[in-house]
Amino acid sequence: MENFIFALNATIPVFIVIIAGKLFIKLGIIDEKWTSVSDKLAFYVCLPLVLMVDIATIKVKFADNVKFIVFCFLVTLAMFFIMWILSAAFVKDKTMVGSFTQGSVRGSAAILGMPFALNIYGNSGMVPMMILASVPIFNAFSVVILTVSANKYNGGQKKALNLKTILKSIIKNPLIIGIMVGFLVCLLNIDLPPIVLKPVKTIGAAGVPLMLISLGANFKMTDIKSRLIPAAMASLIKLVLLPLAFIPLAVYLGFRGPSLIAILIMLGAPSAISGYVMAKEMDNDHILMSNIVVLTTLFSSVTFTLWIFALKSLNLL
Repeated sequence: MENFIFALNATIPVFIVIIAGKLFIKLGIIDEKWTSVSDKLAFYVCLPLVLMVDIATIKVKFADNVKFIVFCFLVTLAMFFIMWILSAAFVKDKTMVGSFTQGSVRGSAAILGMPFALNIYGNSGMVPMMILASVPIFNAFSVVILTVSANKYNGGQKKALNLKTILKSIIKNPLIIGIMVGFLVCLLNIDLPPIVLKPVKTIGAAGVPLMLISLGANFKMTDIKSRLIPAAMASLIKLVLLPLAFIPLAVYLGFRGPSLIAILIMLGAPSAISGYVMAKEMDNDHILMSNIVVLTTLFSSVTFTLWIFALKSLNLL
């Protein structure tokens, strides 16, 4: 019960901000033009800065945690490839493939992940190393999938994207640029001075509330009905099936305690809020993505609590 209440305390504020977005647009405080501008600000400025700072400021001892880092890296790759192949094969509406794949794989450690680790162990434990091993891959592969799956039409026909166009779009993507700069700073062991770090963090931190307000403002109940089945299926995969597939493997390989919690966060955290803005700005099905974000955030309080209860019962935490 304690973990469930803690999970609610982590997720309910998210819904309050989403509801606030709907209220703001109803009252005329914001409009669709505002949400479009805020989405661009989040995508082109805030998200790249957050990724850059998160990666640049992680201090890890690679030699002491090679097994854990390699596991997180390989599992992230496996999840993306498996879900991309399955989505392309079984999702009937091919315009949904990008958002379905991203929504069912890419999670957000910010909502439940890091707070849960702090609540259980009093520190972030192995979460920073999980972030370093998986989050850049999550974002990079999301960019690749959304670029390839983009709904770009010309004269009513979907335009063919050649390899050169795809690579150019990926290299120019602001999230990829943020990741690369972050890695460069991290590998060169550069300590960013507070005069640089503080304003960058402040601007980056504006991204999540902007995205949540925009999501709420654009959210329509009719959209849920039209995409309920794919959104529900992606949510089931994200919160239940992926942890069910890979947690036993992690246990078999000897991961316990903080390491296992970090892996659970990687696998079973709700879909990343940034996925909504990415899908919208990269011409994919952002409505499906918003539904997946809402459903996974709603039900993650229950699933996360059950996963922790199960792992504690087996003396694995």
